[in-house]
Amino acid sequence: MSAGRFAPSPSADLHIGNLRTAVLAWLFARSTGRRFLMRVDDLDDRTFTDIADRQLDDLAAIGLSWDEPAEWQTQHSDRYDAAIAGLADRGLLYECYCSRKDIAQAPRAPHAPEGAYPGMCRDLTDADRDSRRAQLGRPPALRLRTDAITHTVHDLLHGDYTGIVDDFVVRRGDGVPAYNLAVVVDDAAQDIDQVVRGDDLLPSSPRQAYLARLLGHAEPTYAHVALVLNEDGARLAKRDGAVTLAEIGVESVVAQIADSLGYQATTVEDMLPQFDPARLPREPWIYRP
Repeated sequence: MSAGRFAPSPSADLHIGNLRTAVLAWLFARSTGRRFLMRVDDLDDRTFTDIADRQLDDLAAIGLSWDEPAEWQTQHSDRYDAAIAGLADRGLLYECYCSRKDIAQAPRAPHAPEGAYPGMCRDLTDADRDSRRAQLGRPPALRLRTDAITHTVHDLLHGDYTGIVDDFVVRRGDGVPAYNLAVVVDDAAQDIDQVVRGDDLLPSSPRQAYLARLLGHAEPTYAHVALVLNEDGARLAKRDGAVTLAEIGVESVVAQIADSLGYQATTVEDMLPQFDPARLPREPWIYRP
């Protein structure tokens, strides 16, 4: 059965902007008859179990419910290993020895999109790879060998969006699966066909949709919602004052989220009959504590 989801990274407590996005993901799923799932994106070494537990408690406290126990990415390394092995068997991966500095300083092809990987490691000889591997002194990253420069996805709020599909990393040099691979593999494994998240992640969608097709999965339905910003137009952070649930309080958080969406509601359940994606704000909500 199809599903939507919310997948926070437990690197810091959720602020009101994160909670608002979670509410919207829940509303999208429930209003379309989908299951709603929770996933903890904890592959990064800057994530913490105690923070993840607080995030899940906060999401439940504001009234969100999910239909299965939350999944943790670190419990599913077999998924990522299998996907990477399958891509490698098809000749679609290559080792990359580049540092960020190498990439920033590399010359670009005349018509290469800004931000695309320049391809320095794409066509190395076996001898070149042996030499680079010895010089690197650590395992190389693995990049996907793509045959497209761009890919277009359809977003419910933004319409058709065309973005870069370069030879992006699928496994980092430290052996950790890259976000663009893990999110695609997890969504497919959980039958998630609706992805609702902040519009700062819209540029990553073409890469992920391209990879989904390559792995034999259907592209999900995307809806990238407007972010919550501070009065300076920057992302919310601790310096902006009371931004977390513990600081603001459950009733105030729910009321402020409802008001930001134009709803008269005191619970997330109250928001559901009023929910209409076509009427969602397209501009960021400026949060003033």
